[in-house]
Amino acid sequence: MLDANPAGALAGAPAAAGLIKDTTTAGFRQDVIAESMNQPVIVDFWAPWCGPCKQLTPVLEKVVNAAGGRVKLAKLNIDEHPGVWQQIGQQLGLQSIPAVIAIDRGRPVDAFMGAVPESEVRAFVDRLAGPSEIDQILEEAAAVASAGDLASASELYAAVLREDPTNLKAVAGLAKTQLELGETENARQVLAMVPADKADDPTLAGVRAALELADQAESLGDLAGFQKRIEADPNDHQARFDLALGLNAAGKRDEAVDQLVAIARADRTWNEDAARKQLLQFFEAWGLMDPAAIRGRRQLSTILFS
Repeated sequence: MLDANPAGALAGAPAAAGLIKDTTTAGFRQDVIAESMNQPVIVDFWAPWCGPCKQLTPVLEKVVNAAGGRVKLAKLNIDEHPGVWQQIGQQLGLQSIPAVIAIDRGRPVDAFMGAVPESEVRAFVDRLAGPSEIDQILEEAAAVASAGDLASASELYAAVLREDPTNLKAVAGLAKTQLELGETENARQVLAMVPADKADDPTLAGVRAALELADQAESLGDLAGFQKRIEADPNDHQARFDLALGLNAAGKRDEAVDQLVAIARADRTWNEDAARKQLLQFFEAWGLMDPAAIRGRRQLSTILFS
């Protein structure tokens, strides 16, 4: 079993120290301008009476902590330090709070006003700081897996989980590579790490579909029997359906698509549209840009809209 910390590991990591501070009029030049020469600094202009500020500031803190030192956050109470707000607000055309500006190398490079959703805050930070080391490792892992080196990809995904146990992309990637290596039980254990409230996250949908397909295929046995049944009776749709599951498990995706398309072409309503539904599960498990998925969608569209 890979060295990926199991179930309890997904509790989360502690916030990095020194990334967030309250700044003042006197400290602004050091806390923001000078510090931005080392890494970008986000300035949060807020006030105690501002309701949207109370919504936004915790989100900013969460995202900055998650960025792991790529950016810092300086919070300035405009009631206590109106001069800085008036000067910078006038320069940048900021008229209301919450107002957030990004300072890099001593210059403002981005800004927004209002309590925006966490996804927009995260995008704001990513634009400012660039991809994190973890994001770079995830990209490398995906590329290595695509090149066929599943063992190396698994180690990269496991390394990410040791640093960020809540990273669902790494969970999905590790589970998928283990599944493709034939380590079905390992894949199941990796998915078991995910907390219940994130179990249905779309990031995990593809690998869950792939695991379900692997479980189905384990019970099929020798595929030659299904082929003989089809040769004896081309309308034996159940044999074609089971053969498609087995072909997929053997990595023969195009052949699996062909069997299901043959069912749909002969009888689109067979077994409550089972062939079409199974194709959709294949596409989800393979990824929508997989060549076999693209080919299968085209064939399926031809049947459905003919």
